[in-house]
Amino acid sequence: MKFRLPLFVLATIAALVSLALPKTANTQASERQDPSQDFRTSDRCFTCHNNLKTSKGEDVSIGLEWSASIMANSARDPYWQGSMRREVLEHPESSAAIQNDCASCHMPLQNLQDKTQNRQTEVFKRLPLNTQHPEDAAAADGVSCAVCHQIQATGLGTPATYNGNFAVAAPGAQTRPAFGPYVADPDRVMRVHVMTTGYAPTQADHIRDAGLCGSCHTLYTIARGPDGKQIGQLPEQMPYLEWLHSDYNGKQTCQQCHMPAVGGPVAVASLLAGPREGVRRHTFAGANFLMEDVLGAHRDELAVTAQPAELAAATTRITVFLQSQSARITLGPAELAGSQLSFAVRVENLTGHKLPTAFPSRRAWLHVVVTAADGHIVFESGKLNPDGSIAGNLNDADPTRYSPHFTRITKADEVQIFEPILGDSQSHVTTGLLTATQYLKDNRILPAGFDKKTAPHDIAVQGEAAADPDFTAGSSTSHYAVSTGGAPGPFKVAAELIYQPVGYRWAHNLASFQAAEPQRFVHYYEQAAAHSALVLGHAETTVGAGH
Repeated sequence: MKFRLPLFVLATIAALVSLALPKTANTQASERQDPSQDFRTSDRCFTCHNNLKTSKGEDVSIGLEWSASIMANSARDPYWQGSMRREVLEHPESSAAIQNDCASCHMPLQNLQDKTQNRQTEVFKRLPLNTQHPEDAAAADGVSCAVCHQIQATGLGTPATYNGNFAVAAPGAQTRPAFGPYVADPDRVMRVHVMTTGYAPTQADHIRDAGLCGSCHTLYTIARGPDGKQIGQLPEQMPYLEWLHSDYNGKQTCQQCHMPAVGGPVAVASLLAGPREGVRRHTFAGANFLMEDVLGAHRDELAVTAQPAELAAATTRITVFLQSQSARITLGPAELAGSQLSFAVRVENLTGHKLPTAFPSRRAWLHVVVTAADGHIVFESGKLNPDGSIAGNLNDADPTRYSPHFTRITKADEVQIFEPILGDSQSHVTTGLLTATQYLKDNRILPAGFDKKTAPHDIAVQGEAAADPDFTAGSSTSHYAVSTGGAPGPFKVAAELIYQPVGYRWAHNLASFQAAEPQRFVHYYEQAAAHSALVLGHAETTVGAGH
């Protein structure tokens, strides 16, 4: 069997050899024949941006860590595929627009290529993805290197660039800039980069601007009626606007949190690169540990290229990230008066946006347990069931109802759930993104500095939490007054904050749609339900005799 080097590796070798040749004034890329040359897939970048290690030997390879991230697998995401199919089935007259709009952030490399040819991206024609087929390479590459590093500064942080409407260089532009935080060596690195990829490394401060992330992470969806006519608009995902309205604006950007800094100087490339200070890892640790598990469990079916060990490492990183940097929970003084036990649970949001934020399937809630001296439970609220539902939650039991925000909890079937609940134009509960026009409830915990009285409508608190004086910037305090039923003390009070990326109702509302993608995800969810949630914080205290 003959071994053949990939063409782009041969091009890299040729470029290195060319450094010894006389320099020419022309560093333009050759004439481009197709849009894929403007938007290269990530394998082009891996040649030089892998095999990176710190002075202590830790592997911080950019390509390796990115490939296991949700960013790299955004087009493979089975929940996205299932949810998009649901929307197309509900709004068939808008199918082309729905697929193209979704592709702008989930399949952006393909979408950018299609835009250069004045056509819309037809997502379902490319599913299931086949990474071995050249025509599927751009579609499968997710939020790839050539997307983020080609985004221009124009309009970032303004509505003009929301919904993935960022600007890139004009089609066929020579040579296309690849923006980064560092100045590249103009003789060696620049020439090699241009010759092998067609991109010219260009130092630009906006690559570290939160507005760059905000271009996709500020998403408005158009609500459509039966005929496809627009009947409203939903601020579906608003983490960037939430950040703008918080104390984190001006103190910590998205990149500083979700792309942790490498400790000490390290090279950003394995060829022609010296150590740099301030290099950031491309792990993109976020909140969707569940999807990393699903990608690993169904790797072959979903055409995932990251190896199992890399996916497992990504899941671990997200878990550690969430449990160390998202929330802090404390119990106030507990008081026992006869058989009445009173206490308060405070949850502090440590993030720069609402907790949880972004896609409205995400929720967090308080699981509170009171145990008597003999070990039996006298009160429990917020238990996670094996199927991923929350005991006592109205919405999990009945898709037409939902549990309100509570200022005082006295019964086991009252659960403090921090979540968004969507409503249609008739104020009916829905999980249909293109049916929803409003939030019936939004008591997701606010970040520090977030003034709910001055918050713009698109990120406003909705429901009972708006008038709750203990639901305020940076935290929420929930009050409990429960009966011990005459059981003997002392009593142990334990509280934990549980987080779930995809709530039970958001998964199971796909079950009625008879198509491969929604049915597949419901099956995946049922398999993973018992491990679909994560404890973010825990606190406990004891009250009663001797305490």
